[in-house]
Amino acid sequence: MKELNRYHIRIRGRVQGVGFRAFVLRNARALGLTGWVRNVGYDQVETVAEGNLQILKQFEDNLRIGPSSSHVDEIFAEEEPATGEFDRFSVRYG
Repeated sequence: MKELNRYHIRIRGRVQGVGFRAFVLRNARALGLTGWVRNVGYDQVETVAEGNLQILKQFEDNLRIGPSSSHVDEIFAEEEPATGEFDRFSVRYG
């Protein structure tokens, strides 16, 4: 069994109204990660993802770039204890 890791990532910048959540969702699913993504406030998106550590690092690198219509000013990523609570990657609302 592969070791499960977890990243909690906050992305600040022009990340709302530019398809950023959909970009995160597509990337996470393509990489086989589980977790969620949601908008937070005016200029921030938050995501929690679980999977292989190397894949999570690749995911973080992809988020630093974002879709072409976005502009990432800052990204904060922290490792947290994995819980294995997710069965897929989804968008959270509200």
